[in-house]
Amino acid sequence: MTHQFRGILALLLVTLVWGTTFPAMKSLTAYFSPIWIVCIRFMLASVLMLPFLWRASLRDCKAGALVGAVLFICYVFQVEGLALTTSNRNAFITGLNVLVVPLLGYAAGKKPERRIVIALALALAGLFVLCSDGDASWSRGDTLALLAAFTFGLYVKMMEGATRTVDALMALTAMQIVTVALCAALWLLVREVPRTQIELGADALDYWRYIGGGVRAYAANFLYLGVLCTAGIIALQTWGQRHSTANEAAVIYAFEPGAAAFFAYFWLGEVMTGQAWVGAALLISGMIVSQWNSERPAAALVPE
Repeated sequence: MTHQFRGILALLLVTLVWGTTFPAMKSLTAYFSPIWIVCIRFMLASVLMLPFLWRASLRDCKAGALVGAVLFICYVFQVEGLALTTSNRNAFITGLNVLVVPLLGYAAGKKPERRIVIALALALAGLFVLCSDGDASWSRGDTLALLAAFTFGLYVKMMEGATRTVDALMALTAMQIVTVALCAALWLLVREVPRTQIELGADALDYWRYIGGGVRAYAANFLYLGVLCTAGIIALQTWGQRHSTANEAAVIYAFEPGAAAFFAYFWLGEVMTGQAWVGAALLISGMIVSQWNSERPAAALVPE
């Protein structure tokens, strides 16, 4: 078995694990506000990533903090959207982030390549088919997912520059994760604690009992998201992309929304109609076409 084939297998595993994060977070939205989900997940990941900040340069920390702040906004949009729509729709719409980078280039005056035009046509057609399926019309949750796609694309563009200037990629990644955790904690202190969107008729003590009870009840979800999906999978992703090409990685990652829909069926019982699957297939096709023959930095992709 060659290193390249092992790298491809590693990326397939990364994609499958990322696909599970959508139903895993969706189940948490019934109990927690989105900011609590982001905060607990990234706090756990931060504990594991802190060693990579030991002796990290100030330049790496500044770069990580900047892109981490944007990443925090990405996750807020994503989890807020998850609370208002199905996890499979959220996954497919968020996956459109691969088209944002070339669109940003077009906004800057760069003429889009033919493959980008084809990809956009496929993606827009897929989005129309997916979101015109019976009663499942476009919702506020879908709008938030689309905003998540845009901010993820902006994040990728920022990472493209950051990865070329930092001294240590893992220090950059670790600082991003710590920044997301700190931003979420600050948001909680300013906006939610001791009250949140959850209706409580008692005092702040009851609030913390409620949160503590939820953390204990959903400990498996948080450990899975924080330890495996955020911290652990980064190492596997880095190793896999080191032993595979950018084209291979891009094509494999395009199937992440499909993996999310698969796990949403078994995890949450969410079922997609035939029309929805047609729209999903068009979206995935657009993602693949947009990435073919494109050079995307190995560290620019973010764990979902």
